[in-house]
Order: sequence, then structure tokens, then C-alpha cells
Amino acid sequence: MSQPTQQPEAIIRAANVLGEGVLWDDAAAVLWWTDIQSSELLRFDWGSQRLQRNALPHRLGSFGLIQDSSDIIAAFANGIALYHPESGALQWISQPAAEHPHLRFNDGRVDRQGRFWTGTMIEKESATADATLYCVTANGATTEHERGLRITNGICSSPDGRRLYLADSPRAIIYCYDLDPDSGALSHRRLFARTTGGASPDGANVDEHGCVWSAQWGGSRIVRYTPDGKVDQILEVPVSQPTCVAFGGPDRDLLFVSSARDGLSAAQLAEQPNAGDVLVYRVQFKGLPEPRFRSDLRTSKRAVFA
Repeated sequence: MSQPTQQPEAIIRAANVLGEGVLWDDAAAVLWWTDIQSSELLRFDWGSQRLQRNALPHRLGSFGLIQDSSDIIAAFANGIALYHPESGALQWISQPAAEHPHLRFNDGRVDRQGRFWTGTMIEKESATADATLYCVTANGATTEHERGLRITNGICSSPDGRRLYLADSPRAIIYCYDLDPDSGALSHRRLFARTTGGASPDGANVDEHGCVWSAQWGGSRIVRYTPDGKVDQILEVPVSQPTCVAFGGPDRDLLFVSSARDGLSAAQLAEQPNAGDVLVYRVQFKGLPEPRFRSDLRTSKRAVFA
């Protein structure tokens, strides 16, 4: 089932400290991702092969594209906002974790109905509060859905929008929920998969067959799970800390894998020269168009680097 480490078809050399949240913009043929620890939003134009780095006012854990807008919905460390990458215009939507400085927002993704799901993570071992999963709707209403987490990760939804997947990284668990497509209510939480060998489930995505592709931090691998949670394929990658995956390219048969160099020693970095880069693989399965947040909100041009 597992194969020898596969060499990527291409490498986007970014040397990110903590590259994360990678996603593909079909309309613009552009790849986006964040370097959380460097407070950067990165944009790679597939046609020109040009990499652009945008400095951010805060660390950015995750984000989503917005329908009919050049803004993004952004889960900054300290709250959720609308943000315009070019102008720096920023409009806060909610800051539900503001009273807990030991928490920050982490993973997030837009579901098939256009809602943005994101969650917090515990940054300090001494923290008393737990991490939480939230959902943001078009009018900016932010609803708490799940408590008792440690590091919210791996958020993605099934092709029909009736399942939501969520990983809790330190517990090495991926959960599956029933998702009501109309109300956004979650129910029937169950174990979907456990990671093994000391690997933690990180960012994830779903292909056109409904299979979940999970980047596994510390495991040097991307695992494809069938909809019933069985391991179908393992893609071994030449970095120990893959962080997230996105399907893209003209035919959506390219798998983009973001990665991190955070915490690696000089010796480990010498063995992993592409740690922190984005690895590109051509795979035998296709992805789905990245869903866009359906927003009734727009950023104010006056709210710059708020």
C-alpha cells in the first residue's frame, strides 16, 4: 500500500517556517497559502510561476476565498475577519477567543454551502481552556459547535456537503460528523480514523470520490482514506512535517502539499532541504473546486491593518 518516497513533479521554493492552509483558486489559476509564524500570505501564479508574499498584520491560521470578491475570510490568531490582500483593508467579524491569550485560531475551510468553519488551538501546555470549533455564516454570525479540543485541524467536507471532517492533532484522531446542509448543525460524531507511528493529522481535503487526503505531521506522508475510514493509499513525501493539501492545476489532478521547517534542527534541515516548500504531485484522482464563502459583508477601505 505504501510506496517509496515519491519525488514531486515540481517544487515551489518558499522556505516557510510554518506553511499552512494551502488552497487553489480555479478562477485565477493561483495557489494561496499562509506562513503562520512569519505572518505572511503567499500567492503563486501558476501561469507566470511568480511567487508573491504579502505581509500581514497578524498571524494567519487559515482562510477561505469569497464569492464575487477579491477579499478573503481570514482566521487570524486573534479572531476572524474579512481581509483584502492588496490594500490591507481589514474588518473584524468576531473575536470569540480574545479573552484566552493562550489560544489562537488555526485550521479552517469553507464548506459546500459557503459557510466558513475554523477552530482554535492551544499554544501553551499550561492552558486551562480548551480549543473550540466555530462556524461563520454569510451575515457574520459566529456559532460555537464543538468544545474540548486541543488543536483543531483537518477541516473539510464531503462532496455532497453532508459530512464534516475534523482532526484533533495531539489526540491523533480524525472525527466525522453528519452536517445538515441547510442549518449547518453537526450531529453523530464518530471516529473516522486514527493516525499511527507518532504522526499527527494536520490539514486535509476531499477528492471527487469523497476520499479524505490527510497531511500527517511527523509522519512524512499524505494518507488517502476511503469514505468509511480505511487507508487506501499512502504518499510518502520528503519532508517530515507536511501540513495541508489542495487539489489544483488546470485539470485539478495536481496535489499541492504545504510543509514546515518549524522546530527542525540544522541536521534535520540538511536532510530535508525542501522543508517549508510546497511540493507538487500529479495524482490519479481529481479534486473539487474550492468552495467560496457566501458573504453579505464587505471590507471597509478605511479599515487598514486594524
